[in-house]
Amino acid sequence: MIDREAGLSRRRLLAGTGVALAGSAMASVARAQAPAEPPPESDPDFAGPDHHPPEATTPAPETLKAVDWNWVRGQWALDWSWVNLSAMLFASNPRLVRTAIARHRDGLDANPVTYLEANNRPLQNAARQAAGQYFGAAWESIALVESTTSGVGLMYAGLLVGYGDEILTTTHDYYVTHEALRLAAQRNGAMVKKISLFDEARTATIPQIVGRLMGAVTDKTRVLALTWVHSSTGLKMPIGAIAQALKSVNATREPHRRVLLCVDGVHGFGVENETLESLGADALAAGCHKWLFGPRGTGVVFFRPDAIGRFAPTIPSFLAPNAYGAWLGNYDPGANTGARMTPGGFKAFEHVWALTEAFQFHNMVGKAAIAARTRALAGRLKMGLSQMPHIAVRTPMDPNLSAGIVSFDVVGQSADAVVRKLRGARVIGSAAPYARRHVRLTPSFRNTEADVDFALQALSQIKG
Repeated sequence: MIDREAGLSRRRLLAGTGVALAGSAMASVARAQAPAEPPPESDPDFAGPDHHPPEATTPAPETLKAVDWNWVRGQWALDWSWVNLSAMLFASNPRLVRTAIARHRDGLDANPVTYLEANNRPLQNAARQAAGQYFGAAWESIALVESTTSGVGLMYAGLLVGYGDEILTTTHDYYVTHEALRLAAQRNGAMVKKISLFDEARTATIPQIVGRLMGAVTDKTRVLALTWVHSSTGLKMPIGAIAQALKSVNATREPHRRVLLCVDGVHGFGVENETLESLGADALAAGCHKWLFGPRGTGVVFFRPDAIGRFAPTIPSFLAPNAYGAWLGNYDPGANTGARMTPGGFKAFEHVWALTEAFQFHNMVGKAAIAARTRALAGRLKMGLSQMPHIAVRTPMDPNLSAGIVSFDVVGQSADAVVRKLRGARVIGSAAPYARRHVRLTPSFRNTEADVDFALQALSQIKG
């Protein structure tokens, strides 16, 4: 039998440790501006006064620092009687983010029009600046979206490709990428080609993956549409190595014929200690309510400044300073920007504006520390699973080819049945929504070694 009470008592103890330190740590976070004078020009989205944060620069490499993980764990209001190993799905928020959401919600409830007028454009641009500083990207080329799905859809719908051009993707990618590409091809006449990169993810190698992709690139290829970390098997694609290989392909091509590297980055974003530059992607979309633990209903799309001209907006935006004026004056709004790629409309603004605090929290803990912690917990889980003869691990053991997702099968049990039995033991995981379904457990930096061991103990008793 699982010693559930002992495990839960341990988790309750860990959850409470260090909570008293939270107040002083959060006190330094700046509050949103109070409502000010109404803007001189108002539009249907109450864009507010123009605000231009300083341009973000690529952050210096971060060194690993000591972190009080008990304090970190105490920032969540999770029910710690459950072992929550589902960071890849839909996240709860740490205290800093919850406080920001509540502050903006209260401001909107007290006086929605004036609070919106004073804060909308400044705080959206502040969120873009924070995203740029976190990921080493120019904030002017960052769009804000509602999810990975909307970001991927925006990215591929906006591709400026023509009839007969080729978009290369893989059979391993998720429904959202495949469907967004299918819909885009219907409109622009491009061709979508899918290839297999490996027979089994757990035995895949970087040379094999890069070699198959480069071998499939033709003169007609204009886009590589890939996923950073596969949500089915947990395989982490070697995006940096692929980008490096593309350089030789693009070196002899005219700018409009160069192959763009577009990435669904959600399961690496908030996990890996990378920047847009180190990855080498031309565009990357990621929801922020998964591994980043940001406000629900938020996401980002990063574009390289030298690549954003190969995309076009698909939804009217009010964030660009001249968007409304261009319509009134009947003139061309000019070159594409991240602001123009950001869809307009009334939104859950208290969530969008609190995105800044999500990046602040990650920077407070440290990207390198988060990456190391996630890698260590996932490695502990994979090692424990690999020692159970009734379990087949599907995720590569090599941390260079994996991140925080750990996928596996239990012999003689369906993935859904295993997930149900884990829930009965108060462990939250999920089944991959693919034709070939695997069980997925996804430890994150808010988890502990005790969480992983408790899940392993539960799985040791789930046999066919």
